Amino acid sequence: MKKVYFLQTCDTCKRILKEVNTDGFELQEIKSNPINATQLAEMYALSISYENLFNKRARLCKSLDLKSKTISETNYKQYLLDEYTFLKRPVFIVDNEIFIGNNKSVVAALKVKLS
Repeated sequence: MKKVYFLQTCDTCKRILKEVNTDGFELQEIKSNPINATQLAEMYALSISYENLFNKRARLCKSLDLKSKTISETNYKQYLLDEYTFLKRPVFIVDNEIFIGNNKSVVAALKVKLS
């Protein structure tokens, strides 16, 4: 399976999609086509944590004051299903590996996997 979840309006996502060969990938733009519970479960199975998939830098985190709250895995799951901006992006799934976010080391590991 080769799939990428991204946000079309995110400049970082656009840059990474240009850097990486996405031939053969299923592309899913998460604003127009939000992730569903089944897709989130697939990501969870590979990442072993909803928190790993959660974008703590999302603007909505500040407005909801999530930093001062204790958040459980169940809460992370619900936030991810309720609002597309909470998904750390991009998320690449290649075979049985997941690459979450735009950290340089994550992008480098993705490039190595695809080469």
